[in-house]
Amino acid sequence: MPRPVFFQERCKGCELCTVACPKKIVVMSSQFNNKGYNFSTCIDDGKCIGCALCAKTCPDTVIEIYK
Repeated sequence: MPRPVFFQERCKGCELCTVACPKKIVVMSSQFNNKGYNFSTCIDDGKCIGCALCAKTCPDTVIEIYK
């Protein structure tokens, strides 16, 4: 089963990954990272289909998909 991993400290909150996710399970956290940005996270790893569109869209290599 695919599993997305988010490196939250790298995230700058651009939200491109949230738009790219076809399952709409990538969202912005209400918390902040050490840089002061809301970071992206997955709300339901079990629904991830492993398409990696979120990771491909991310300009800061915040997301990796493990299959």
